[in-house]
Amino acid sequence: QVQLAESGGGSVQAGDSLRLSCAASGRASSSGVLGWFRRAPGKEREFVALIRWRNTSPFYADSVKGRFTISRDNPKNILYLQMNSLKPEDTAVYYCALGDQYERDERFYHTWGQGTQVTVAS
Repeated sequence: QVQLAESGGGSVQAGDSLRLSCAASGRASSSGVLGWFRRAPGKEREFVALIRWRNTSPFYADSVKGRFTISRDNPKNILYLQMNSLKPEDTAVYYCALGDQYERDERFYHTWGQGTQVTVAS
């Protein structure tokens, strides 16, 4: 069974960058999909980005396209989310998740990390 653990969150100023990491332990199907989601204060959790387990076919929410990059270090089994040009509206708890289908709907994801807080001040 796979376990996920996020790290790298913090408090930054608008325009700054952060890189989130998600370490995966255990075995997972090589056909799986890894995603990043976030929950802003008072809002529902929303999709941010996803990528196939083999580090192919990244896909982004429109709100982060061109600013965020999802990638995976296959040998180290770590998922990354490079976040550039951060905005106050990016403030949220960020979660990584593992699913079986190439979908942005969180209902397709069965394993979740505990989340890491990102706060962007204006």
